[in-house]
Amino acid sequence: MVQVDDFLYGKMQFSQVFLDLLNTEALIRLAGIHQSGAVFLVNPGICHSRLEHSKGVMMLIKYLGGTELEQIAGLLHDVSHTAFSHVGDYVFNNTDENYHEQIFEEFLLKSDIPQVLINHGYHIDEIIFGDFKILEQPLPLLCADRLDYTLRDAIHGGIISRQRAKIFLNDITLKNGVIAVNSENEVEWINETFVKLNNELFRLPINLYANGKMAEIIRDFMDKNILSKDDMLKTDTMLLNKIRSTIDGYEAIKAIKQLKGFAEFMRHGAVPKIKARVLKAFIT
Repeated sequence: MVQVDDFLYGKMQFSQVFLDLLNTEALIRLAGIHQSGAVFLVNPGICHSRLEHSKGVMMLIKYLGGTELEQIAGLLHDVSHTAFSHVGDYVFNNTDENYHEQIFEEFLLKSDIPQVLINHGYHIDEIIFGDFKILEQPLPLLCADRLDYTLRDAIHGGIISRQRAKIFLNDITLKNGVIAVNSENEVEWINETFVKLNNELFRLPINLYANGKMAEIIRDFMDKNILSKDDMLKTDTMLLNKIRSTIDGYEAIKAIKQLKGFAEFMRHGAVPKIKARVLKAFIT
């Protein structure tokens, strides 16, 4: 058994398969991927990892009574994210922000995850082709993925408090296998929080600048054959070190931190086009 501790869900016990998965190279890598991309360069307080979110989704599914298989799917759902998370989408001009989903199957099959699952009586096809209604729902519905990043990112972004998030979590349930909310006040609160998160974090100009400039640097270094496409499947630190190993790269990363050329970039640069997101939680 392994105990997982999280500021939203507290302490939970998980079986050996989760410990073995968390010790795979694929999931260890996620600890080195920033959930909010390059935003930490301009706002060092927003530095939580993609692994923190993935474990949170796993725990939320368990909290709601989901099966062990769906908990595993929750832990693995973002395993194919590139370095700097959605910056990869901007590098590859993926306006749907789903590049990691497009490479999910290939990434899993090449990883050390399938053998771990076999060792515990599961098969990778159950993850790739499974239908997990708690984990994923189309916008604007609530699901464990969307709910965890909404609460987690909003907390790290200073939009809500941990205490307020926990109050909301006490008021959710499953209805026909989908997350629903028990009170009208909490429905309004989570919908409003989602709007604030998009406006005050995802679409905040300096955050758009940081992610857009990082994508610009990566594309430029790929064109110069300093970086390769495979480098996008390493950690943020490894990618940063490779960029900063050159004088131009060192100065470019330093410029992001100092917000150099911010106004010009926002007027004429390749500012990330954040896809429209609306949340409409429903009451039980």
